[in-house]
Order: sequence, then structure tokens, then C-alpha cells
Amino acid sequence: MSLLDGLVVAAYFILILFLGFYYQKKSKKNIEEYFLSGRQMPWWLAGVSMAATTFAADTPLAVTGIVAKDGVAGNWLWWNFAFSGIMTVFFFAAYWRNSGVMTDAEIAELRYGGRAAKFLRGFRAVYLAVPINLVIMGWVTVGMSKVIEAAFGWPKWEVIIILYLITGLYIIFSGLWGVVMADFFQFIVAMTGSVILMIYGLDYVDGIDGLKLKLIEKFGVDHELLSISPFASGKIVLSTVLTWICLQWWASWYPGAEPGGGGYVAQRMFSTKSGKDAVYSTLFFNLAHYGIRPWPWIIVGLISMVVFTDIGDPEMGYPLAMKKFLPSGFLGLLSVAFFSAFMSTISTHLNWGASYLVNDVYKRFMKPDKSDKHYVWISRGAVFFLMASAMTLSYFFDSVKGAWELLLSLGAGTGLVYLLRWYWHRINAYSEISAMIAAFIGSIVFNLAGDFSFADKMIYTTIFTSAVWLSVTFLTKPESTEILKKFAHKVNVHGPGWKHYVEDEKTSIKYITDKLSLWILGVVLVYSFLFGVGKFIFKDYVEALIFLFLFLVSAILLNKKMKNISYF
Repeated sequence: MSLLDGLVVAAYFILILFLGFYYQKKSKKNIEEYFLSGRQMPWWLAGVSMAATTFAADTPLAVTGIVAKDGVAGNWLWWNFAFSGIMTVFFFAAYWRNSGVMTDAEIAELRYGGRAAKFLRGFRAVYLAVPINLVIMGWVTVGMSKVIEAAFGWPKWEVIIILYLITGLYIIFSGLWGVVMADFFQFIVAMTGSVILMIYGLDYVDGIDGLKLKLIEKFGVDHELLSISPFASGKIVLSTVLTWICLQWWASWYPGAEPGGGGYVAQRMFSTKSGKDAVYSTLFFNLAHYGIRPWPWIIVGLISMVVFTDIGDPEMGYPLAMKKFLPSGFLGLLSVAFFSAFMSTISTHLNWGASYLVNDVYKRFMKPDKSDKHYVWISRGAVFFLMASAMTLSYFFDSVKGAWELLLSLGAGTGLVYLLRWYWHRINAYSEISAMIAAFIGSIVFNLAGDFSFADKMIYTTIFTSAVWLSVTFLTKPESTEILKKFAHKVNVHGPGWKHYVEDEKTSIKYITDKLSLWILGVVLVYSFLFGVGKFIFKDYVEALIFLFLFLVSAILLNKKMKNISYF
């Protein structure tokens, strides 16, 4: 790196540390300030923070690997989660905000009662805060280490430790305010860097026309690498396509795309000012996450396929492109973009994981009557514990895409429980507990039992998990009327599934059909924008205009319909 590159990187770290210390005064009041910004976050800032968190250092690398294996259509592995994300916007976001809880684990003792609810809250908090959270930070760290090694040739683990220490330092003191304000800056820098790399990469291969020509020269005139339809790709078998489109998005738990919302997405919804703000924040997040971000990564992934022909790990194509294409100064900017993406994700997971350990374990079961100051200091200690654990575990990871698939299989079949608990009173604490245990057992069994494809594992685990939790639901007693009425009143639920527990007018099927129409419009909005931008980049202008027209129409209709609905 040149002196100019080094100055750009140094300026970034100074700014991040300044933000952390600037917001420490707010975060030290109590844990609601520390973990939820006092529930005063503007919707747009919450939405940007969600988008920044899901843009990690591993994401461009994973997309590069996906494109190398299955072409553009391989991205349906994660594009399919837009169905679930938009469902969260209109079916669940306002419910989450109305609940008034601090974590999604805490909802267990609002929705359910008795010892089973207590167990579920504590177990889910520890499960998400430690093993699941550490796995996520592990694969994010692997992605960052590949960038450091390939693009700069630096000693990767020394740099990783420095990044963790800087991230931990500003998060320990600043809490969620520091996270989201840094996210805002980091998202802009990360997206700018990605677009700049795409522009320089295209210039290297003589533009889109040159890229298309080189793909034909290497893969033949009949290649389907640029197709956005997985049904058109001969590389992707039908069972995999059907799993993505018809099963995965609603059946499997995945961070940032949980069916019904949850995790750090729920944390951002809790931090907004109202249920309506929660709706708008998650809508913006889904549009940014699926519609705005992917194409710079995809284009660079395609370029790397024709430029780097002898690399064993296709995920390395992205950092190698950084090193090859970028001139002095811009390499520093893209380095900052990757540092931003990495630190944004890690900071969120440290803060989010600590919220479980403090709110749902320490305060709930161990020390329930301590001062606000005491809990803030314990929160800072929890952040440090998770940081040290993540650095240690990260050493044993080597594949980003493999970790994605592992986490998807571990949650296969649980998604439907998380969707239905808001709309069907019969779901109880044992439904959730049995679903989590069955999914874990099923994923292990089907991973060890035979040489199944990823799609087969998802299908078999989902069937097994669903059979278990449905059986347990009907073999156990429903929650008490008192618990259900309290939950329904607090959250302001609607729909026929609550007809015995809320006012009659709230049980109308109209509330469900209204949300379904919003969901359909939202799905069209996201996918039409995603595909319209892609077709425009590839110079397929007629198809681009059709998709962008659909985007415009869906945006107008969605805006009009949302203004006429009052129960958000």
C-alpha cells in the first residue's frame, strides 16, 4: 500500500474511535440505552444499520464463490430470503416493536407461561449468544482474513486481532448508538468501494461487452452464467431450485433473514420510536439488502472467473481483483470498505450477543435486582468475553459458503413455528423447544447418514422437524387464557387465529388479506428493482425497462396502501 492508502486507513480508524467515545455518555445510563439506544432511533438509521450489518467482509467473497460455481442464478441461495424479509415488514415488525421487550428471546415469557417459557428464554439466549453467534463471527473473520492475505500480503491473524481490539474498544463503551452511527458511515464507504472496484474491473476487461465476450470464449456460447432464473441454469438441479423458492425462506432460521424477524433485525426494530418506524426501517433494509447491494459483487465475481483462471479457491477472486485492478489511493479506500464491513458486522454481533447474556441470563436468572450501572458494566464484560471467544474460534474456520449452509441446516424446519406463534394461539413453549431440538438432531443425522445434497438435507430435516413440533404441540396443553389475552393486548395482534382472545373486529380475515397484498407488492418491489438494475448493467435494456416499470408501479401502490392502514 502507498502512503496515500495508509493515510486513508488511518483516518478511518480515528473516526471510528471518535464515534465510540462520543456516544459513551448515552450508553452508560442503563442497558436499554446500551442495547436499544433508548428506543429513540430514527427508522432510516435503523434500516441502514441492518443493511450495514449484513454486509460483512465475507459477503462479497461468498457471492464470488457462488457465481463461480452456479452463475448469477446461484445467488438464489440467499435472494430467496427476500420473501421472508418482506413478510417480516408487514406481518411482524409492528408486533415486535409493540411487545416492548429487549431481545427476541425475552418474547418467550410474554407469549408463553410457566417453567417451559423460562427454560425457552434462557436456552434460546445462550444458544444464540454463544454457539450460533460465534459461528457467524467465525465465518465473517475467515472472509476478512482472505482479503488481508490475498490483497495486501499482511500477516492475517495479527491484523484480525487489531481489528477485533479496535472494534471491541469502541463497542464496549458506546453501546448500540456507537454501532449504528458507525454503521451509517461504514455502509456508505463499503458500497462506494464495491462500486469503484466493479468500475475498475470492467475497465480491465473492456466493459460489459468485453466481459460477455470473454465468458463466451471460456465457457462457450451456450453458457448460462448470466441468467437470473435458476430454472434456466443447467448447473442447478431442480430439487435445489425448489428448495430455494418453495421451502428455505419460510422453513429455516438464518441470521438477518429469520422467518418472522428476530436476532439483530429485531433488536433494531426494538430500538425504533414506534411500530410504524419498525415497519419502514425493515422495508428500507430489505430494499437495500436485496435490491441495491448485490450487483457490484456479482460483476466482480464474473470478472474474476475470466481473469484468474488458476486459483484453487474461487472466493479468493474478489481480494485478488482488489490487488490487481485498483490504483494507489483507491486500494486504501477499498481496504477501509472491507474494514468497515467487517467491523460493522462484528460490532453488531458483539452487542447483540451481549444483550442475550445480560438481559435474558444474568439479569433474569442470576442477579435480578442490581443497579443500572452494574448491568452496564456487566454488558461491557460480556462484549469482551464474546470478542475473545470469537477470535479463538475463528482460527478453525476455512469456508464461508460452507458455514452459510451449516447454519441453514441447523435451523431447518423451525421457521414455521416463528411465523405461526404470532397468528395461531395454539403454539406453545414446547412447540418452539421441540422444533429447535429436532432441527439440530435432524441436521446432524442427515449430514452423517449419507451423501445427501444440500437441498436433500434441507427437505428431510424440515419434514422431520415439522412432524416433531406439530406432534408436540397437539400432545401438550395450550397456553392459559390469561397469558394469551395479555400477549394479544400488549402486541395488538390481529387475525382469526386469536378470535377467542381479542375484540371481534380484530379477528377478521381482512387483516390477513391486507397484509398479504402488501407482502406481494413488497416482493415485486424488491425483485423488480434487483433484476431491473442487473439487466440494465448487462445492457438488456428492454427487460430492464420492464422490471423497472414494475418497480415504479409497485412502489406507488405500496405507498398508497400503507398510508391507508392504521394498525401498524
